Amino acid sequence: MTKYVLFDTETTGNQAEDKIIQVGAMVVGAKGEVVVYDELCSSEVAIKIEAMEVHNITPDVIEGKAPFKATKFWNDLAEFNHEHNYLIAHNIAFDLGMLKKEGFENKMKLIDTLRCSKHLFPDSAYHRLQYFRYSLELYKKEEAEASKHNIVIKAHDAIGDVLVMKLLLSELVAKVKEQYVGVNPMVKLEELTNTPVMMKSFKFGKYKGEQIEDIARSDAGYIKWMLKSLELDEDMKYTLERLLENV
Repeated sequence: MTKYVLFDTETTGNQAEDKIIQVGAMVVGAKGEVVVYDELCSSEVAIKIEAMEVHNITPDVIEGKAPFKATKFWNDLAEFNHEHNYLIAHNIAFDLGMLKKEGFENKMKLIDTLRCSKHLFPDSAYHRLQYFRYSLELYKKEEAEASKHNIVIKAHDAIGDVLVMKLLLSELVAKVKEQYVGVNPMVKLEELTNTPVMMKSFKFGKYKGEQIEDIARSDAGYIKWMLKSLELDEDMKYTLERLLENV
């Protein structure tokens, strides 16, 4: 029976050396049954101040905790790691990368709710999970969902983010059903996860809010500078490269 593994990690930072210090997950079965994981873990890598600023996990919080590979989630992950199951996260490349540092080799189908939201909510000002929490009014549903599973919701807390992501996933499924009638929603979300997005407007920089296509025509030099000088996400890089081809 298919299982849907929604997960999120909090880490010591976002550099190559950084490691997982908290994992949250909700594993949803085919009949809707849910198993919740909410685990802190120790790390030999010191937590960066910038990371503490985001997730509020300080060294004393994880002192004496077992390492990530001793968590129940890690031990159960091998059971879920089959091609008929789905691994789901918001910006899955980051969280999957953290698992790979621990030696995990994924066999599951992947769904990235970040990329899927870019496809299905192209006019949203932002596609961050916490932005959707409010723009889609998910916060009005989260207490009822949390109480069902004995979850305490906190922003930038792994299990709290997973719960919000579960609500966002329901919105994405509804969008798929609306836009792709008769198509299996999860199959479509997997397809969208593997399809780069043509972004419409800049979310940052001197042209913030401007249409990217317009800037590619009027200031191609800036687009080339971005590609050369900035660390861009895959979708922005894809968009800029495609638009430059037509300049």
